[in-house]
Amino acid sequence: MFRNLTPVVKNLLLITIGVYVVASFFMPQLKAFFALYYVHSNRFIPTQFLTYMFMHADGWHLFSNMFGLFIFGPLLEQFLGPKKILSLWMICGVGSGLLYSGYTAYRMNQMDNSISAFYSNPNPDSFREFVNNNPGFFKPGVYDFIDAYDRNPDNANLIQRAKDNLMSVREMQANVPMVGASGALFGVLIAFAMLFPNTQLFLLFPPMPVKAKYLVLFYGLYTVYNVIYNNPLDNVAHFAHLSGLVIGAALVWYWKKDRRNFY
Repeated sequence: MFRNLTPVVKNLLLITIGVYVVASFFMPQLKAFFALYYVHSNRFIPTQFLTYMFMHADGWHLFSNMFGLFIFGPLLEQFLGPKKILSLWMICGVGSGLLYSGYTAYRMNQMDNSISAFYSNPNPDSFREFVNNNPGFFKPGVYDFIDAYDRNPDNANLIQRAKDNLMSVREMQANVPMVGASGALFGVLIAFAMLFPNTQLFLLFPPMPVKAKYLVLFYGLYTVYNVIYNNPLDNVAHFAHLSGLVIGAALVWYWKKDRRNFY
């Protein structure tokens, strides 16, 4: 099975797995430099738009991305050629990072507006609304604080504690890193579905065959749903996945606009 690996796919697998092993067991400080942070974070450096693709949160995260590349990458490399499969992987990965950073900047701007509104007119209702919009950053005990704040809305100490809480959440949000090659992988998935739409794939869960176009359509719709729903407790960068799909689709459309072959 491994003898069927094509050169670019094999090298991407080796490099990504190698970086994960080094960062996890020998140089954990690499995580702070390789992960992608909010552009206005003190931890952000421009090279992270590239390096975040080679950093993964854990072994399962690494396995899922590399398994997808292992399954879909070789046939794409044989069809597109090594230069285009490498371009697809890198452009979708870097592009996803750029678009996700824009999305993060938009969300941070919304958060900053909410914080500014509270600072202008501190009151329990505004604080409660902020907590409800960002539940993943607060412990359950925050509602006891809200009750106390409701009873004493003019208490200077409670107002200051509320402000400290808001700024603490902002700091955490600004320093949540994004890692992984999922954006690049989703570019590979959409490319496979566009070039080999009727190829039968056999799923493990549930054990059934499905055409590539339907499998990727399901993933696409699921991704769009999660972007719209925006579960604050979900630590998956669904917008990056969607970005990879869009960029990958645009690349393949450009490459095959004069081609009429489908498989």
